[in-house]
Amino acid sequence: MDLDSLRTLASPAGSALLADATAAYGREDEFALGTRLRRDHPPELVAAALTQARLRARASEKFGPADAARMLFTVDGYEQATRAGVARRRAARITGVLGPGARIADLCCGIGGDLIELARAGLDVTGVEADPLTVAVTRANVAALGLTATVVEGDAVALDRSGFDAVVCDPARRTVRGRVFDPDAYRPPWSFVLELLASTACVKVAPGIPHARVPAGVEAEWVSERGEVKEAALWSGGFAGDGERIRRRATLLPSGATLTDADDPGADVREPGDYLYEPDGAVIRAGLVTAVADVVGGGLIDSTIAYVTADQHVPTPFARAYRLTDRLPYDVKALRRYVREHGIGTLTVKKRGVDVLPERLRAAVRPRGRAAATFVVTRVAGRAAVLVAEPV
Repeated sequence: MDLDSLRTLASPAGSALLADATAAYGREDEFALGTRLRRDHPPELVAAALTQARLRARASEKFGPADAARMLFTVDGYEQATRAGVARRRAARITGVLGPGARIADLCCGIGGDLIELARAGLDVTGVEADPLTVAVTRANVAALGLTATVVEGDAVALDRSGFDAVVCDPARRTVRGRVFDPDAYRPPWSFVLELLASTACVKVAPGIPHARVPAGVEAEWVSERGEVKEAALWSGGFAGDGERIRRRATLLPSGATLTDADDPGADVREPGDYLYEPDGAVIRAGLVTAVADVVGGGLIDSTIAYVTADQHVPTPFARAYRLTDRLPYDVKALRRYVREHGIGTLTVKKRGVDVLPERLRAAVRPRGRAAATFVVTRVAGRAAVLVAEPV
């Protein structure tokens, strides 16, 4: 989509075409839908409308059906946009610190994932984006959702930030080759990120950011949604949850449950008990596995493995629990015999810290039968082992 296509889609005739394409997409065969629409509209405009209908369908899960059906997207903008639930949680945290009406600069705002929720939270938000098409898309989204926000085209680095109470920034972490994991390859550069973090700011970063790259006095938060890690963010200045006491946080959505290093007294390695706990990905990224061990009254099965064990089942949102039924040596013949003797036909293989391909191991032990089991292939006190488990 280019600016001319966007303007046409925003016209009354274009809006009607887009509404038709959106409503019919997924219900009609896409080829047949395109053929029908081209009877009354230029082919290039139909192509743009179908692209938007396709992106709206994909965006329904990220933004919710109601918003997605009214928004416009670019392919890159959709891929890089913050999910609505994550953005909503961030906006609530910012509002909780600064209060409604605070002036926020949303740098590198993209198609408006964060900007939309910041505006909905009652903040006076100004989005800054360098790409003219993305700026036009974001303005269209703000208008379509009935929100009040300012979106300007410009260089985020050059913005005069003196009139703002805080800054949110989402540096570009993609190139034509794919995702960028090295903070030094971000755009704007890491030096600019550090400049922002010297004041009150929230900067999105890749979940794999090394802990050593987090500046002193800055809180790093890893966020997962329904068990999948979505992002990490660095909170500084007035947003930090006490930069000296809290450096790392894991937050789980949609519950909002949160765990920090202030909750972590550490844990020892011990023999497997009756239960095994698999911490949420955000907990693992935040280095808070031992905090989960404290929550469940347990310990680690190995000092380098992100599994926790305990003698009792303690429900916690921060980890999935399994009841352990057996412990076996990591030996294919012994495992095959166990599978045969227990009539296991449905076998789930999980692995951590051991060089094994689950699908190959599953094929090698030849599961047949009616029973189901989970093999957790991992290290226990430094040695490879298989823990037989049942999800709680």
